[in-house]
Amino acid sequence: MSNFFNNRLTDIKESYNELVHKVSWPTTSELANSTIVVMVASIIAALVIWGIDLCINELMKVVYHVHVAG
Repeated sequence: MSNFFNNRLTDIKESYNELVHKVSWPTTSELANSTIVVMVASIIAALVIWGIDLCINELMKVVYHVHVAG
């Protein structure tokens, strides 16, 4: 049982060492650029899904002969 805890402690120490010394963190500029890319991609995906939803909605109206006022 002691060996189990020693192994976990070693794993934690190695993880911390890697996080502090080996990980390459993005700069503020890189992070801002990535954020913009994600936001634009999300908006495009939302618009595509919205368009598909509108098309399916119109198709269902035709298939089921539902006429909505407005």
